[in-house]
Amino acid sequence: MKVAIVHEWLDTFAGSERVVEQLLACWPGADLFVVCDFMPESERGFLGGRRPRTTFIQHLPFARKRFRWYLGLMPLAIEQLDMSGYDLVISSSHAVAKGVLTGPGQLHVGYVHSPMRYAWDLQHEYLRHSGMNRGLKGALARWMLHRMRAWDQASATRMDVVVANSTYIAERIRKAWGRDSVVIHPPVDVQGFALRRNKEEFFLVASRMVPYKRVDLVAQAFRRMPDRKLVIVGGGPCEAQVRSAAGGAPNIEIRGHVPQDELVRLMQGARACLHAAEEDFGIALVEAQACGTPMIAFGHGGARDIVRPPPAAHPTGVLFPAQTAASIIQAMELFDRHVSSITPEACRRNAMRFTRERFRAAMLQLVASNLNGGEAGPGALDWVDSHDTQVFAGELGVRRREFAARQLEQQ
Repeated sequence: MKVAIVHEWLDTFAGSERVVEQLLACWPGADLFVVCDFMPESERGFLGGRRPRTTFIQHLPFARKRFRWYLGLMPLAIEQLDMSGYDLVISSSHAVAKGVLTGPGQLHVGYVHSPMRYAWDLQHEYLRHSGMNRGLKGALARWMLHRMRAWDQASATRMDVVVANSTYIAERIRKAWGRDSVVIHPPVDVQGFALRRNKEEFFLVASRMVPYKRVDLVAQAFRRMPDRKLVIVGGGPCEAQVRSAAGGAPNIEIRGHVPQDELVRLMQGARACLHAAEEDFGIALVEAQACGTPMIAFGHGGARDIVRPPPAAHPTGVLFPAQTAASIIQAMELFDRHVSSITPEACRRNAMRFTRERFRAAMLQLVASNLNGGEAGPGALDWVDSHDTQVFAGELGVRRREFAARQLEQQ
């Protein structure tokens, strides 16, 4: 069986590239296609020596540094990739990868990190932050996003099976595209974050300092709780804003970037980690739980799939309902009331639901069930412990009998 894996672009090793790494582990003989490839040599190890096939975007002026300028051309570029020789196509998509063209007898499984965020519900926020919410430049940006939105919805029909990386993204997929999806959470390197039972008397924020992470809210909250120590690690364009929110409070320590081994040590030692962002999933939350550390997180987005709040059995943290300093302070008080029931062992067990091995098992099982043409309901993914999240399984009922017959002929 010939397999193609289609990814957006390669420029750094981040969350979506971890998914590609595990897809390549599932299908080591697969060919890899991307819009463009500017991945540094130092980060290419997960490709196993592969040189992905790219599109014409790779060769456009200034593409190495500014390939996102060509977003409007990427739908055309992705449609030029020739998938005709492949039996199975798996796309890893947060923008255009899902738009590859396949035909009858080919199975296209789309792993969706998110519908195109800046074209749908986050359009206005994106335009504000990029300074393109007014004037001629803003009008052109709105027109382009309108065109991208229409293409994004039309190309969503090209996937035979849609996989969402969280319940939150499954909801966004249904809202934007009108499609059901199966939830398979992203792979997390749980083994790189060892359990530690004895905790210290500090709370931790480990995050990039960008607007949507809302690290400033956590700093504001702890400025009003002088008896609690907060350590903030990470850097980014909002660092000055975070320092201003902290106001020089002696109980708040801002360390900036730290080496990976120090980050792990801080996660292991923290009394709890705080996370104020609305994430598609939230790999950092799983990493903290793997260390046996409770989470105090904003209760929207992927955190709902990860954190088990009271009154659930074996809770692993608490969720707060609003992105405000007052809501964080209330969550800290709730944490104090339930901290005795939140054990490091429960946090670690919770993190084990998101291992790389479980991701690979789920993807292989899902593809096998569809290649065989059978009716596969939610029970086909019976290894998943989704606690109180919903598994969207509408597309697992897709029959692939034509493809199965073709496979039998080839055998």
